Amino acid sequence: MREFTYIDLFAGIGGFHLAADALGGKCLFASEIDAEAKKAYYANYGIMPSGDITKISNEEIPDHDVLLAGFPCQPFSIIGNRLGFDDIRGTLFFEIARILKAKTPPIFVLENVKQLSRHNQGKTLNTILNTLKELGYLVHWKILNALDFGLPQKRERTIIVGFLNHSVNFAFPCPHITGKLEDILEPDDTVDDKYFASERIIKKRLEKHHSEYNPGIWHENKSGNITSYPYSCALRAGASYNYLLVNGVRRLTPREMLRLQGFPDTFKIVCNDSQTRKQAGNAVPVNVIKAVLEVAINAEAEAEGQQRKKVI
Repeated sequence: MREFTYIDLFAGIGGFHLAADALGGKCLFASEIDAEAKKAYYANYGIMPSGDITKISNEEIPDHDVLLAGFPCQPFSIIGNRLGFDDIRGTLFFEIARILKAKTPPIFVLENVKQLSRHNQGKTLNTILNTLKELGYLVHWKILNALDFGLPQKRERTIIVGFLNHSVNFAFPCPHITGKLEDILEPDDTVDDKYFASERIIKKRLEKHHSEYNPGIWHENKSGNITSYPYSCALRAGASYNYLLVNGVRRLTPREMLRLQGFPDTFKIVCNDSQTRKQAGNAVPVNVIKAVLEVAINAEAEAEGQQRKKVI
């Protein structure tokens, strides 16, 4: 892997940062509005993210090779009436577009929820893709699942990758590597009592469901139905504390949640449990981003090499 520079927008606690650094990247700029996430980011990477991206001018952002952004999944209510740059004004995606327009990095990688592809009968995603194409990028998108990248969490996300060089031959990685809960979970006898559900909740779960998986994650949906799997359903930033229970008896610890997102145990937890759960639920799966970014950088480098040979 060649060295490259990048910026980390809507950075959270640095899932993109971990993926990029593992591939030889150097972070030149990060932006995040949440004070607790900024605290965790600084503690782990030594970079204090700038605040509200809407208040940061293009001149304050350094030139870079790769733009990385897990832009918020806010409602895109104004998108889809027309096509083009003006259609996205008023959304946070517009901030990504204006920076791409001003800085023209060779590569970008964006992440959003799976539902983005279906929002407003697909018009929202089409407007986003058309905007990126208008900015001169060759654009690819696909829904990828963290389950296929060695993480025992069913977390499907829309990944969008773009290249200024239209000669780049890019295809999304599809490794289908299965992760094991055993590698994520801590032994129950080492877990603090505060993470165990009450007898009432445990009894309620057992009355509704008996699992064949051990270890397994018991999942309660919005209708109150209980299912279990040998992996976790998607972590959520604002979900009920009892939404996921390990073997039906205890909640995931903050460290286990971070592991489910691909964060190493060297990642420092400097915020309280509530904030760390929120941060893990908002994070991007590190393994997914690393796999995509590695393919993207190699594909771009190969295209550049081919073009240099033609010139020679």
